[in-house]
Amino acid sequence: MSTFLLEIVTPERLVYSQQVDSIIATGVDGELGILPGHIPMVTPLKIAPIIIKNGKESKQVAIGGGFIEVRKDKVVVLAESAEFPESIDVDRARAAKERAERRLASQSNQDHFDHRRAEIALQKAVNRINVHGK
Repeated sequence: MSTFLLEIVTPERLVYSQQVDSIIATGVDGELGILPGHIPMVTPLKIAPIIIKNGKESKQVAIGGGFIEVRKDKVVVLAESAEFPESIDVDRARAAKERAERRLASQSNQDHFDHRRAEIALQKAVNRINVHGK
C-alpha cells in the first residue's frame, strides 16, 4: 500500500477526502510524519498547517486545532477549522491578527480567559496568513 485515505473534517463539512502519499502535522508533542502503514494513534493537534504530499505535489491546509486519528488505512483530521490557501481571506486574517495583538497589549484589565482567547485568535490568524503566503 503506497497511499492512504486522508479526510479532513470540520464541524461544518468534509473539507478534504483523497488518497495521499504522506502528511506532516503538528501535534501537541511535536511534528508528526504520517506514511502508509503508520501505527494507529490519536493525538491533539496544534494550530498549525498540515502539509499534504502526493507524488511531487505538496499543498498546505491551515488547521485551527483539533485531533488527528491514524487508522490502518485511513487518517482522519477532526479540525475546529481548516482552510486551503485559495480560500483564505488574508485581509480578514490580518485584521484578526491586529485585533488580537491589541487585546494582548492591553492586558491590564483582562482576566486569564480573555487573554487566552486573544492568544488563540492570534495563533489562528498568523497560521492563516502563513499558509496563504506559501
